Amino acid sequence: MAFALNTYPITYRAKFSDGNWSEEYLEKPHKTSEEEAAMSDDDLAKLQDSRNCYADMPLVNYTSQYGLACFEGLKALPQKDGGLSLFRPDKNAARFYRSMEGLCMPPFPEKFFLSACIETVKRNAKLGFYPHYNSDWEKDSFMTADSVYVRPFTMSEGGIGVNLSSKPWVYVINTPVSAYFSANNSDAVISDRIRATPNGTGWIKACSNYVISALAKSEALKAGYMECVFLDAAHRKYIEEGSSCNIFFYLKSGELVTPELGDTILPGITRASIIELARDKGIKVSERQISIDEVMGETKECFVSGTAAGATPITSLTYKGKKAVFSDGRVGDFSADIRDTIKGIQYGTLPDTKGWMMRVI
Repeated sequence: MAFALNTYPITYRAKFSDGNWSEEYLEKPHKTSEEEAAMSDDDLAKLQDSRNCYADMPLVNYTSQYGLACFEGLKALPQKDGGLSLFRPDKNAARFYRSMEGLCMPPFPEKFFLSACIETVKRNAKLGFYPHYNSDWEKDSFMTADSVYVRPFTMSEGGIGVNLSSKPWVYVINTPVSAYFSANNSDAVISDRIRATPNGTGWIKACSNYVISALAKSEALKAGYMECVFLDAAHRKYIEEGSSCNIFFYLKSGELVTPELGDTILPGITRASIIELARDKGIKVSERQISIDEVMGETKECFVSGTAAGATPITSLTYKGKKAVFSDGRVGDFSADIRDTIKGIQYGTLPDTKGWMMRVI
């Protein structure tokens, strides 16, 4: 199971109108978590479908017609001591605010965002809907570990003509999630598609951005790869990011490079965390342009980063039929160290000296 459309019973909803946000928590149909686990697949699917339906929402709106919406993704992670904690939710709150501003929506207050994320996780956990820590996860560095995925997103008011949203809704839902990438494949390929263009919305976590990503990722999977990587739109020579994740290259010189932020690259929270951790380890980290030629010739190790990806190693990259293999086709020592460090902090097996984890239960 990676992402699963199995929304937990408690959902948060806020509506902007007359200059204010009104908030509510909705409890959707459910049984106990144990009873649901014992249900037949068909009965469980019907129950889960009912939790994903909102009869009081407009079908025709600027989101359904034009993709005018943005979202966030963060995790509540089971802790080794039995608790449940969110990873850097304040950074998601700030990015969600910027995304809504970038789409000319009334921005959602960061304090509302934090409260909604904490409360939905806490209320669902009280009903028994959350994963418990499993020491077996430590055997593969938490790459197949479970967590609660927290998805805040916007939905516009009703509308049919091309327009902006002035009275949006904000929802926060919880679902179960585990490994995002396949454990049996770590190969990537350069996509011919263009994810984002200058002066566009690439820096916003806009829903519409992910159409191209989904198409390119599907093409990569059909061709036998785990992931696709995008080049820039202007020159078609500089690395930008993966299908839904930032990317890092550990060069033979000992320099760790990730593409510099601009209006075509999403400012990842895991990305920023990895940069900080790497510098703490004495690694030279550069945020700069890096060409595909430099990557193919000078890379020792490669990995992608994100809420879903964590820090997932890439062992090869193919470009125009030429394949560059990193770290002899295995997970490199530096990539493994970064992966283990960030996962250890997130799941509570390493001390959180940064104050990144926010306790929920």
